[in-house]
Amino acid sequence: MIDSILLVSRQVGVLFALMAVGFLCNKRRLLDETAVKGMTELLVLVVTPCIIVHSFLQQTFAPSLLGDLGWALAASAFAQVAGTVLAVIFLRGGDPRREGVMRFAVVFSNAGFMGIPLENALLGADGVFFGAMYVVVFNLTCWSLGVAMMCRGAGGAGWRSLLVNPGTVGVSIGFPLFLFSVELPEVAARPVEMLADLNTPLAMIMAGWYLAKTDLRAVLRRRAAYGVAVLRLVAAPIAVVGALAGLRTLVPALNPTMCEAVTIAAAAPVAALTTVIAARYDRDVSTATGLVAGTTLLSIATMPPIVGFAMWLFGR
Repeated sequence: MIDSILLVSRQVGVLFALMAVGFLCNKRRLLDETAVKGMTELLVLVVTPCIIVHSFLQQTFAPSLLGDLGWALAASAFAQVAGTVLAVIFLRGGDPRREGVMRFAVVFSNAGFMGIPLENALLGADGVFFGAMYVVVFNLTCWSLGVAMMCRGAGGAGWRSLLVNPGTVGVSIGFPLFLFSVELPEVAARPVEMLADLNTPLAMIMAGWYLAKTDLRAVLRRRAAYGVAVLRLVAAPIAVVGALAGLRTLVPALNPTMCEAVTIAAAAPVAALTTVIAARYDRDVSTATGLVAGTTLLSIATMPPIVGFAMWLFGR
């Protein structure tokens, strides 16, 4: 438990250090609005597909993996559905520009940067693989369901964008490479990996840049923000653990590492991409930034007990 707390704390520290860079870039006027919008487009259109492709390239295909892979994708999809149900039930009314951001924040966790290091430390390579599958589902749904949720009643999420988006493009390239065990030459694989690695630094620098413009006191005065934190950090992961526990009684052979990896990803704080998508679709960026920063800090207290309970429950 102590190791988990220390690991989560280190990840939180890294995130806030990156946000501090963005904060200073705003205060020192090293980045202006135009530059940040350009970074948004780079992150959305280039980096996101590379993350998905790189996730598939990280694992060698084996027929025995297909069953576990299917369950991992199904469990990850359930996590998004559970978050959506919670968001729709408990977050209603108010400013549509803010409500969409809050609902998105409940559904989508920082499964990549916060989840994968913890999965690697606690579960090893298999945990990282299942965590990567969660990231794949995350990127598919955040650019379809998530954008529709964020832009509800304001356009910006037509059928074309739901079917052709960074998530679907990444899967259409990455999954065949995984399925047929295609090994890309280093001249192609290495750039994909390097571009994928840009995701967290770019997203958090942008979050810090917007944080410099945000009235955090106004965000903290909104009771709904505390509701978002409870739903994202406590209710959503508990719903996922409960569903996985029930499924395991029906399917005793269900991989315990997969269950634990999905729990870790589901328990992570609000996705840094919340700020990016809010900025791209002219939503309430100040609320998005406040929720990313606030839940990231609170995750030090919430992730270790939830993850520890899941590891005990699933038999590790």
